[in-house]
This record gives sequence, structure tokens and C-alpha cells, in this order.
Amino acid sequence: MITVIAVILVIMLWIMLYDSNRFVVRHYPLRDQRIKKSVKAVVLADLHNKRYGKENERLLQAIDEIGPDMILIAGDMLTAKPKATLDVAVGFLTELAKKYPVYYGNGNHEHRLKLYPENYGDMAGRYEEALTKIGIHRLVNEHKDLPEYGIRIYGSEIDRLYYKRFGIQPMDPEYLPGILGQPSEEYFNILIAHDPDYFPKYADWGADLVLSGHVHGGMVRVPFWGKGVVSPNVRLFPKYDGGEFTIGKSRMLLSRGLGMHTIPIRLFNPGEILEVELMPDEGK
Repeated sequence: MITVIAVILVIMLWIMLYDSNRFVVRHYPLRDQRIKKSVKAVVLADLHNKRYGKENERLLQAIDEIGPDMILIAGDMLTAKPKATLDVAVGFLTELAKKYPVYYGNGNHEHRLKLYPENYGDMAGRYEEALTKIGIHRLVNEHKDLPEYGIRIYGSEIDRLYYKRFGIQPMDPEYLPGILGQPSEEYFNILIAHDPDYFPKYADWGADLVLSGHVHGGMVRVPFWGKGVVSPNVRLFPKYDGGEFTIGKSRMLLSRGLGMHTIPIRLFNPGEILEVELMPDEGK
């Protein structure tokens, strides 16, 4: 029995190391009559300063092989840690911005840098300055219209209140219109919203497509069942753990992320790049 347990533990450790250092590409096609021209986007989330090869060369190569028209960032490319380096995230984004337009929505870690300068010093300002210099489109409760595609991209940054642990805080129905305004009727509305727990609120607001992250796929996924085990706000088997979800006419693509922090493990849960192909609906 001891030998069997030891073998199982060794296998689990090998899988953990393997899954913590690899990623997969998942493809999602979507059609809508408001989309004027096909566009391919790569969605990245929760890199948390992870490197896949020297200078993230494996990650960059995989993105180049997809050949996207744009990159959409769903937050947490770095980890908010006092005196931590910004070089990994900035270096990676610099290489992306040389080839593709990059639209960046903040996660809770980028937001945290701004909220607590007593802990993080000038990290928020230095990061903002670096991304502006390389031409990243920051979307902090604002939007960018892409009329050639018939698409409007919003980036939301919700209050730290909504990231509290051990539960989901109620969100007033007027909160999202208050920070984002009203969605467009003319455009297909993409909302970059790091925290997936509020997908019902994003759908009520009028998002056609929500791009989220934050949950890291639940860190550990249960084999065969496929559910993530725990969310960052310490809830077991969260409803929104990774993949595709639908409410009415709204869809959410929830990335399982690319990196780790605090508890640095991924088990049965490799990192993830999303390839999202948006196309006109010619049948309507």
C-alpha cells in the first residue's frame, strides 16, 4: 500500500510540474450580424510574470503561429509584490506590441499597484509609463471603437470590494453603467472584465462577449469531471472556473490563465491561450 501511494504521489508531482510549465491553445469561433469583417484575436490573462522559455519565446512563437489581428489582455500580466520586477511583463508586451495592436484591461493586481503606493511605491506609475511608451492601448473603464470590424472593446476595472474572499459581494445594477456608460447598439460589444463572478451583471449591462480570467482554472482540476477546485477568493468548485458560458445573448470566454502566484501549482490544468475568431453572420 505504501508503495502504491508513493507511486501515485510521484505521478501527481510529475503531472503538476508538467502542467505548470506548458500551455494549450483553445479556439472559439463566434458570429454576429454587427461584425463587418472577420477578425482573429488572441486573449491572454494571468501571466503573473511567468516565463515560457527565455524571454517567453515559446509563448511568443505560439502567438505568431496563430497570426492574430489583435491581442486582448484580460489582466494580471504581473504580480503585485513589493519591489518585484516589471521586466518580465514589460519585455513580453514590448515584443507583442511590435507586431500587433494590444488592448489591455486591468486585473486586480494592476489595480492593487495603484491603490496601495505605500506598499508598492512607484510601480504603478512605472508600469503605466512603460506600456504607454510601447503603444499599448490601456482600457481602464473606457472603450475603443474599431469601426472597420464593427466592434467596440471595453475594459473594466471594478472596485477592490468585488475581489473580497469567501463570497461574492453584491453589485448594484447601476454600478457598471456608472463606470462604463451604456453599451453601443451599433457595435458588437466586447467587455474585458477580469473577475468572472459578475458575468450575470455583465450580461445585464449588455456585453455581447465577456473576456475574463482571475480564477486560474481553479488551480487543480478534477480529472474526468473537469471542474476547478478552488477560486482565488477561496470558494470550492466555483461556478465560473474556465471555458465558455452563456446567459441569454451574452457569452463569456473565461481563460484559465498562463501563470501562478502565492500557491504556484497547476494540476490537470495547463496554461491557456484563447484564439477567438469573430466573423460576420451572413445568414442574417
